[in-house]
Amino acid sequence: MTTVPTRAPQSTAAAKSDPRHRRNVRRSKERPNYLAGLTSVLWLVIVVVPIYWIVITSFKSQSNYYQENPFAPPAEPTLANYRLVIESDFVQYFINSVIATIGAVVPAVAVSFMAAYAIVRGRRSRLLRWTNSLFLMGLAIPLQATIIPIYLIIIQLGLYDSLMALILPSIAFAIPLSVLVLSNFIRDVPKELFDSMRIDGATERGMLWRLAFPLTRPAVVTVTIYNSLQIWNGFLLPLVLTQSPGKRTLPLALWSFQGQYSINVPAVLASVVLTTLPILILYVVGRRQLLSGLTVGFGK
Repeated sequence: MTTVPTRAPQSTAAAKSDPRHRRNVRRSKERPNYLAGLTSVLWLVIVVVPIYWIVITSFKSQSNYYQENPFAPPAEPTLANYRLVIESDFVQYFINSVIATIGAVVPAVAVSFMAAYAIVRGRRSRLLRWTNSLFLMGLAIPLQATIIPIYLIIIQLGLYDSLMALILPSIAFAIPLSVLVLSNFIRDVPKELFDSMRIDGATERGMLWRLAFPLTRPAVVTVTIYNSLQIWNGFLLPLVLTQSPGKRTLPLALWSFQGQYSINVPAVLASVVLTTLPILILYVVGRRQLLSGLTVGFGK
């Protein structure tokens, strides 16, 4: 019986070195992805068009708003809406929002960072596991489900109609997610770095602030900006826990331009623009740390 010799299959390395294979790979890389480009353009239009409408409408007068094309630039731009907003106690509302945001974000991030460090680098104990589970449980409880108990507790503490009534619940709701994000970052720090500092005589507090904090700064900036955005735009807590106009925050200030039968839409949108500026500035300042915090922590 004669056997027909078979040709050995070409190896993977030889296939990759084939000029035809390299041309096919290069052609596949150079082929444009029209679907991704079309989706990106569509998403850009969805985001940009409302922002464009808000900005141009804020420069229109109330009388011309109903007469002109909604998407056309104002024929006679005016700053009367911004002047009206600033004269309507906008500065007081702005100060209240700044106090409530800073007063809640700073303690929440500090407590969350120390708690995350203790959970990740502390001694394994039942108390730490129970604490971590308690923080994770807080992610499943929405603010709307607890607003009535919060209202009763604030009344019992005598803090109703004060900025402290906004700060304390905001701290409680900012901690769970902050602990989750920060603990993931601290867990990515090599254990050998902590061991070497411990051998050199560093204390836990020294390792916390001199090692863990610099290496997890992107995560700290991320949770700071996120919590600031949530508290700055918060509407439910100021609505339920405050009453006097002197304790209103910026989201509640929009009610000042709502009449009995009509709404001053250009003035409301001017207030929206002024309200968004601080968050936009905060994002511009910390955008690099924010993008790093959103991507590096989930790299594994």
